[in-house]
Amino acid sequence: MAHIHNYSAGPCILPAEVLEQASQAVKSWDDHGLSLVEMSHRSKAFVETMDECRALTKELLDLPDRFEILYLQGGASLGFLTAAMNFLPEGGQAAYADTGTWSAKAIKEAKHAGHVNVVTSSKDSNYDHIPTVGEVDAQNAFLHITTNNTIFGTQYADMPTSNVPLVADMSSDILSRTFDAEPFALIYGGVQKNMGPAGAVMYAVDTEKLGATGRDIPSYLDLNVHLGKDSMFNTPPVFSVYATMLTLRWLKAKGGVAAIQKENEAKSALLYAEIDRNALFSGHAQTDSRSHMNVTFRLNDDSHAAHFDAAWNAADISGLKGHRSVGGYRASMYNALPLSSVEVLVNVMREFERTHG
Repeated sequence: MAHIHNYSAGPCILPAEVLEQASQAVKSWDDHGLSLVEMSHRSKAFVETMDECRALTKELLDLPDRFEILYLQGGASLGFLTAAMNFLPEGGQAAYADTGTWSAKAIKEAKHAGHVNVVTSSKDSNYDHIPTVGEVDAQNAFLHITTNNTIFGTQYADMPTSNVPLVADMSSDILSRTFDAEPFALIYGGVQKNMGPAGAVMYAVDTEKLGATGRDIPSYLDLNVHLGKDSMFNTPPVFSVYATMLTLRWLKAKGGVAAIQKENEAKSALLYAEIDRNALFSGHAQTDSRSHMNVTFRLNDDSHAAHFDAAWNAADISGLKGHRSVGGYRASMYNALPLSSVEVLVNVMREFERTHG
């Protein structure tokens, strides 16, 4: 089969060695004589897998000692409410930055838990930039941000400075770059972008700030309950956790987050340079808000769309179509996408300019 250059926005591309190991474990996991997906999650082998996955996550994110890691079901969509229920005090308020579709969804869900103050928004410009966050009123329990916006191709160049704790949905850029975790009370995200296959959500929880809401939280939404059970309050998504653990091993062997950040910056720099150079294309996101994970761009003349689509399909490129909210194209370049795949796309764009410019 031809090699497919996978630009899917999610589920993400995974390292070939991870896919090979995970697929083998589904058939027969090491010397256990059983498939990974038919073994008890209480077995010694899987408990060790969960423990390693949590430990590697904390290590690779370089989290302070006060943080603990959870891997649960539900994805970030459930995390929107879970975050608010665990860190927004009963009768309290929290600040939210509205930077895209997923932050808007987080705002909607948080309103079930308390008062939400939308302190900044780029909705009026179709979310083409990351708006500035000024000083946040100290009455807010936290400031919630979505660090990367897959649909619109925007990303915080630096985490905002805030006088209240930060809570972040990092689903689509977690483990892609280094950052200082000290200001955060909670970091969460679905694993299906940079970490593993769909089916799990990771919570990095500041245990010193947890449990102070004064509210009665339903058991499954209570992160303290899950911490007390080491992510085993109910049956965890065993395959997703196992494959995530393998991906974390792969990332550590590559040199960790600092090493993969250099690769990600090289990939996005190459593609953005071509978008800016090539007269047939233009980007959606403003330059200072451009994402290293999701590059959104369009043809300046839509009449060329059918021919360009045929060109990138012929080059075995997959998943390049943009989201309907933006249109055009979206190149999602998660950690496991090699630079060589970006070179293929850039060459297609250059050749298209030669034949249609």
